[in-house]
Amino acid sequence: MKKTVLNLVFVLSLVVLVSSCAPENREMTFPGDEWERWESAEAAGYCPDALEDVTAYIDDNMHTSGMMVVTNGRVVMEYGDMEVLSYLASVRKSILAMLYGIYVDEGAIDLDLTLEDLDIDDREGLKDIERQAKVRHLIEARSGVYHPASNAGDDLSDAPERGSQEPGSYYLYSNWDFNAAGGVFEMLTGKDIYDALEEDLVKPLNMQDFEREMHEKSGNLERSRFPAYHMHLSTRDMARIGHLMLNDGNWNGEQIIPEYWVEESTSLITPLEEMNPERRREGYLGYGYMWWIYDGERVEEECSPWQGAYTGRGALGQWITVVPKLDMVIAHKTTRDEDGTTDWPEYDEMLHKLFDAKLN
Repeated sequence: MKKTVLNLVFVLSLVVLVSSCAPENREMTFPGDEWERWESAEAAGYCPDALEDVTAYIDDNMHTSGMMVVTNGRVVMEYGDMEVLSYLASVRKSILAMLYGIYVDEGAIDLDLTLEDLDIDDREGLKDIERQAKVRHLIEARSGVYHPASNAGDDLSDAPERGSQEPGSYYLYSNWDFNAAGGVFEMLTGKDIYDALEEDLVKPLNMQDFEREMHEKSGNLERSRFPAYHMHLSTRDMARIGHLMLNDGNWNGEQIIPEYWVEESTSLITPLEEMNPERRREGYLGYGYMWWIYDGERVEEECSPWQGAYTGRGALGQWITVVPKLDMVIAHKTTRDEDGTTDWPEYDEMLHKLFDAKLN
């Protein structure tokens, strides 16, 4: 009898703990032609003075050109220009991962096809072992292919010797993988990436500022046959991307991206301890399907807002961060013509201040 009572007390305590860690059950809203705004910071569950401190930190430490913070589908904070269109750098990869999910679900893309199956080669030629890499290895950054990429901005300078790694066994952030993933997408779907972006995301999400003519592939095609597919979006349309992900691919009742794909692509494919080169293991981010996933000590803390959080990351200060524990999306941008860039450590510190602004 005593053991039964103790077990009951434990279960009730666990229920209270889980409930206290869970986000408030607010009704989720979706933007129409415009984003809705909370009538006040307090109504959104945030301290207005603390949010002013966040703004002051941005003023003093960052080169932010635009930032939008959305909770439960409504804007709680804005900074700078929400409308200007500029390039997203490597956030393009996270968006491609979203598009992949649509066409994997339709059966157009088979993640288990190999480069050999697809007859894919490149300027310097691919080794036999590299040609055994699967499509899924490209979007995981675990292909084992260390052929030069058409554009810089990755860790290929730290790559092991070519042909030394079995496909799927070794993570390395490589633009060759990501650009080849773009080429495979177009090969298997028969669609230009930018046309798919417009058809499958821009229109269903009713993006406000998209301009198709701004989108053009780039890169040195003498180095690699696969160009980079850079994208240009506004801050407020980046927030729509994040809000779609926060809601498991569902947009106001319409399932745009399969729910299972959102879960799969934002799960830890590569945990922190397997990141390469080794210096990446000193951080707090693992990797999914072209999304960076929070991992390590941060997510182990009780009721941590970092649990389940993930982010798209682009050079100079382009980020889409999704925080399910707080029903929050942060879209951040630093345009290339700004006087300076925004570095990740400053953005990370700003996120801490933003989370601390939440009223308990």
